[in-house]
Amino acid sequence: MDAFSEPTFRKVLTKCIEEGPKHVILDLSKIDFVDSSGLGALVQLAKKAQTAEGTLQIVTNPRVTQTVKLVRLEQFLALQTSVDVAIENVKSA
Repeated sequence: MDAFSEPTFRKVLTKCIEEGPKHVILDLSKIDFVDSSGLGALVQLAKKAQTAEGTLQIVTNPRVTQTVKLVRLEQFLALQTSVDVAIENVKSA
């Protein structure tokens, strides 16, 4: 996810958060790269989900997790190791 794909990504996910279910699971486990614009989009989307009294659960892989940790956002973004774990978190929310 980079500056080229970020606008479309943000637009689609914003619509999902605004119109869709209260809790959203975003599976980024197959993503190879996230740049600063992608991280910015994730932060904005997580804030939007919180404002809507929902959650944004983000399933990651080690590479994405490492990028998030580099900028110290792992406490803010709800990173999950698998879709199953994310589903359990949504059920308990």
